[in-house]
Amino acid sequence: MTVAVTAAGCAGGASGGPGDTGGSGGPGSAGVGDPYFPKAGNGGYDVSHYALDLAYDPAAHHLTGTATITARATEDLTALNLDLEGLDVERVTVDGGTARWRRAGQELTVRPPKGLDRDRTFRVVVRYSGAPVTVTDPDGSEEGWLRTADGAVALGQPTGSMAWFPGNHHPSDKATYTVTATVPKGLRAVSNGEPAGERTTGDRTAFTWRTAEPMASYLAVLAVGRYEAGRTTTPGGLPVHTFVDPRQAAASREVVARIPDVVEWAEGWFGPYPFSSTGAVVERPEDAGYALETQNRPLFPGAPDTVLLVHELVHQWYGNSVTPRTWRDMWLNEGFAVYAEWLWREDHGDGTAQETFDAMYAGTYFPDAATNEAIWSFPPARPPAAAHLSGVPVYQRGAMVLHRIRQTVGEDAFRALLRGWATEHRHGTADTGDFTAYVEKTVPGKDFDGIWSDWLYGEGKPARPSTP
Repeated sequence: MTVAVTAAGCAGGASGGPGDTGGSGGPGSAGVGDPYFPKAGNGGYDVSHYALDLAYDPAAHHLTGTATITARATEDLTALNLDLEGLDVERVTVDGGTARWRRAGQELTVRPPKGLDRDRTFRVVVRYSGAPVTVTDPDGSEEGWLRTADGAVALGQPTGSMAWFPGNHHPSDKATYTVTATVPKGLRAVSNGEPAGERTTGDRTAFTWRTAEPMASYLAVLAVGRYEAGRTTTPGGLPVHTFVDPRQAAASREVVARIPDVVEWAEGWFGPYPFSSTGAVVERPEDAGYALETQNRPLFPGAPDTVLLVHELVHQWYGNSVTPRTWRDMWLNEGFAVYAEWLWREDHGDGTAQETFDAMYAGTYFPDAATNEAIWSFPPARPPAAAHLSGVPVYQRGAMVLHRIRQTVGEDAFRALLRGWATEHRHGTADTGDFTAYVEKTVPGKDFDGIWSDWLYGEGKPARPSTP
C-alpha cells in the first residue's frame, strides 16, 4: 500500500533541513540497503527494546498504539527514520521533548529537538492509530495485519511488522520486547515471550507479554481471538504455552501434545533450546496462508502435521536465535529447518536423509515434475529477486547443501557443526560467508570448494556426487 506523504511537527509545519536540530552529524539512512528490501530497516541507530502499548477493536478494525523505542545512536544524528506502513501518527517525542516528524511512504522521519551524539542512548515515543493494513509480499503472500473471524493475526516476515508498530524493521537489528494489548473482554491477546499479567477493566482486558531474548521484528506476533490455552513443560522443565482456536482443538490435540517430545529430540541434535519457553498458536486455515516460526511459539493455519511442527520448532534455533543478517541469507533459516525434517524422518524410521537427497537429485521426490525441476532453478544463496525468497531452492537445495557437508565431514563432526553453529551465533545474526568460514574453520583439512561453488552458489544441477 502506498501511503500518502504527510508532514507534521511541533507547530504543525513540515520539518526542515538537518540544521533545524541544532546538532552535528546528519540524518540516518532510510533503509539499510538490503539486497531485496533496500528500504527495510534504517541506519544510524540500534534498538535495544520495544515497549508497545496497544488497543484493538476488531468490530471497528481500529488499532491505537504507543510505541516506546529505546535505542543507541551509532553515529551523530540530526534525524532518524522508523518504518511504519499506514496508520496515523499523532505525536512523537525524543527523550521527552516534542520532535518534528514527516511521513513519506513507509518512512517516518523523526527530527529530535537536539542532535543525538554517537553512542548516546535515547528514547523515542510514537503515538499512532488507525486501521492497520495487510501487506502483500513480492511473491503474493500476505502479512502485516490479517483480520480473522474473531479478531486478527499480525505477522511480519519479511516486512509486515511495520503495519502494526514503528521500528527498525530489518533482521539485522534485534531487540527485546514488552507488548501490552487491550482487547474486548472475552477475547485473548497472545504475543511472544512470557505472560506478564492480565487485567480486566470494564469490558476490556489487557494482556502483557515480555520477550527477554533478542528478537528480529519479523518474528513478532500478535494474535487476537478466542483460544483454548494450555500449559505444560518439556521433560527438561521448559514451559510450553499453547493457544488453539476452539474449532481446531480436536484436530490439533495430538500434534500439539508432541511439542515437548519434539523439543527434546531437537536439543539432542542442535543443543539447548535458545529461549525461555516454547509452544504454538493454532488459527483456522483461512486465517493465514502459511505457518510461521514466530519466536517462542510458531503460528499454524489449522492443525499442523508432525513434520511441519518439527520444521517451525527447529527454526527457533536457526532463524530465530541465529538470525540472517540480510534476506539473501534466508537459506540459513530454511535449509536447516528442512534438513531437520529429514533428520526427524531418519530418526523415526521413515527413510534416511541419504534416500531423501537421492530422490531430490533424481527428480522423484515431489509428485509433480515442475517442483522437482525448480530445485535447480537458482542457487540457494543467490535468489534472483525478493519474490524467490521462499522458492524451492532456498528450502530444498539449501538442505542438500547441508547433506553434502554431512557426507564430507562424517556423522560426529556434522552433529558438532550443527550444535556449534547454533552456539557460536546464539541470539545474534550471521550471513552465508560466516557459515562457510565456520565450517572450514571447524573441520580443517576437508575440501568444501566444490560444495560452495556447485551446490550453494552454482547455477543449474551439479554433477551427481558419489554416494558414501
